[in-house]
Amino acid sequence: MSPIESTAIEALRALNPGDDSFLRDLIQIYLDDAPKRLDEIEQSVKLGDAQLLALAAHSLKGSSANFGARQLRALCEQFEAAGRAAALDGLWPRIPALRDEFNRVKAALEALLPDKGPGPVLPSP
Repeated sequence: MSPIESTAIEALRALNPGDDSFLRDLIQIYLDDAPKRLDEIEQSVKLGDAQLLALAAHSLKGSSANFGARQLRALCEQFEAAGRAAALDGLWPRIPALRDEFNRVKAALEALLPDKGPGPVLPSP
């Protein structure tokens, strides 16, 4: 099962019909930004910064939802809620699952970029 929804991809394609460069640009922006948000999530958990956790998880949640990455969105929602509640205990062991799901989403999105090779896979902590 794909980690992204084809209906979400088609909805993004429909924003600029007949020109897949728009979709490719959106994907590339996401692929450039998401690792930064993942790093912020990891750092905020490590440092106990609930506010940064909530902001970074919220940002990644929204951008992932745009591509129909339901599982990644749901994981980000959990991290965001923990940040808003300042309840960071027990989050560190969940970071690898977040990174693994992002890597699944990344691979699926990269498959939509025929002119690009796969980028580096983010390691789990």
